Amino acid sequence: MVISHFDEGVFGTIQIQSISGIEMYLGDLASCFADTMIGVLGLEDGTRVEGTGFGAPGVVSGELVFTTIMSGYEEALTDPSYHGQMLMFTYPLEGNYGVSGDDFQSDNMWPKAMVSREYWDRPTHFRSGRTLNQFLIDEGKPGICGVDTRMLTLKVRTKGVLRATLAVGEKNEVSSLDVVQMARNQPDISSQDLLADVTCRQPYRVEGKGPKVAVLDLGIKRNILKSLSARGFDIYVLPAHASVSEIEGLSPDCLFVSNGPGDPERALDALCAVKHLAGEIPIFGICLGHQIISLALGARTFKLKFGHHGGNQPVKDLEKRIVYITSQNHNFAMVPGSEEGTDLKITQLNANDGTVEGIKSEKLDILAVQYHPEAHPGPLCTEDPFFGSVMRIMKRKIPAGRRS
Repeated sequence: MVISHFDEGVFGTIQIQSISGIEMYLGDLASCFADTMIGVLGLEDGTRVEGTGFGAPGVVSGELVFTTIMSGYEEALTDPSYHGQMLMFTYPLEGNYGVSGDDFQSDNMWPKAMVSREYWDRPTHFRSGRTLNQFLIDEGKPGICGVDTRMLTLKVRTKGVLRATLAVGEKNEVSSLDVVQMARNQPDISSQDLLADVTCRQPYRVEGKGPKVAVLDLGIKRNILKSLSARGFDIYVLPAHASVSEIEGLSPDCLFVSNGPGDPERALDALCAVKHLAGEIPIFGICLGHQIISLALGARTFKLKFGHHGGNQPVKDLEKRIVYITSQNHNFAMVPGSEEGTDLKITQLNANDGTVEGIKSEKLDILAVQYHPEAHPGPLCTEDPFFGSVMRIMKRKIPAGRRS
């Protein structure tokens, strides 16, 4: 029958295409790992692993942290909060959709290096403008693949964040380097002034017709500004070291303290600003901003064992009695219970480890969260609950005639 013959032809074609696809995949895989560069990764606990190097050759050191996001490497690699760290991806394949630049959260790649199980150099996506390898080369950052990221992730989870050194280059140049000792010799991240590197050099404005917000840029992600701008805020972005007088000179309706890298106790200027302005104007914060507000109001912070990095952290809202799935990237958090005696109230907790995820003060008009409601990468289910609450506070504080 004709139908029977047609079926055979269809399945025969599918089989041929399938075999051709497998051959193409294996051929591409072989060419991806045919590079002459190797990568040697050393950890302070004595671990030393070798893999395939990609990106720019060089030797770099930083804290090794892992992220659990399954997509969104463009956003993660351009997040200034990763400054001072090496970013390892638990998802095994990176680079498969290339790099477009449309989703960058800043102008640069901020992790010192990238670590992945497999790296793909033949992206197929209509928005792709260059490969991930070329992006790392353009940024002058090294990467390593072909290593057991599961083993390394379990090691970080068990022992905590580890100082690491990665050397990428020709085998005769890097194989003999003592990357373990290099890792041990680097300073602790809490002793480093990272904010000076990630903040804006000069103040700038994102014009809007709504409330005037002074934003302290401690390494702000672009999508935070987009979320504020989408709600009409007239945004004045200031460097991390902006003084109280510079902030007050703008006569802002509120203060927003951004995300950023490192230990919140080193953000001395931002701490001073929050202490001075608390009670005078509403204050909002995300991530590092949440920690700074906590410290400024009398609470304490501590360094997490291996941090929260990924797009699947469950956060329990104690008032609404619901759980959000959130995007997070931080290594420090507020000490639970240290808010006692302050004007702060804990509003949200991490459902995994009980760490503080949200605080507020109705008396002082303060609202802050530890996670990233603007996402990018990650789920957007907390974008409107947070930024909508910010807007509602401002509408309550500012007469209708001044909002537009």
